[in-house]
Amino acid sequence: MTGMSPNLNQTGILGLITHAGPMAIFVLLLLVGASIHCWAIIFTKWRALKRALDENAQFLTIFWHGKTIDEIMAKCDKFNCSPVAAVFRSGVKELKKLSAEELASAGVEKVDNIQRALMRASNTEMAQLEKHVSWLATTASAAPFVGLFGTVWGIMNSFQSIGASGAANLAVVAPGISEALITTATGIGAAIPAVVGYNYFAGLIKRAAIDMDSFSQDFMNIIQRSVLAGKKGN
Repeated sequence: MTGMSPNLNQTGILGLITHAGPMAIFVLLLLVGASIHCWAIIFTKWRALKRALDENAQFLTIFWHGKTIDEIMAKCDKFNCSPVAAVFRSGVKELKKLSAEELASAGVEKVDNIQRALMRASNTEMAQLEKHVSWLATTASAAPFVGLFGTVWGIMNSFQSIGASGAANLAVVAPGISEALITTATGIGAAIPAVVGYNYFAGLIKRAAIDMDSFSQDFMNIIQRSVLAGKKGN
């Protein structure tokens, strides 16, 4: 038993890494790099989405309590991170291209221009909200397979060691199996936070999308009621 003590001293995590082969080291560096990137995305995206949703709520409160569009626009600059505020600014920009007379006699085409402007702004904001989130999905799906590749490579090395030595004892197979296990564990460790973060952010982005869609419909209803009121007044 005493003859096995040097090998047992190498079974710690650091020992497994330092004694791993070049391919296992490459796989580990790849997975650790992907995991670090994922954590950076998780922290920055969490802050960005939280701020966006908070500012959405604040802007909607001001919008529904505002008396005029100009009054709301004057306060809109405080919500640079709000997707709904960005959609509002785009709609008002298109609305201001129409004079009072044009608005009073506006046809379907001119009103549709405002709706298209709202849709374009919503799509732009959605693209910004979804930026980098796909990396989390890629890591969540690919990391276990990259770790599995390291597992297969380690087991292959173990069989090669068995064939070269002609003996299938623990000292021969342990290094390759250790490489296999640590790459598998690293792959799973990289995938778990990535899939949790992706699902969490997908829910927040969906909530922001609903806010923008609901606001766009409400804004268009207000515009259409104004157009109808102007036509009745004439």
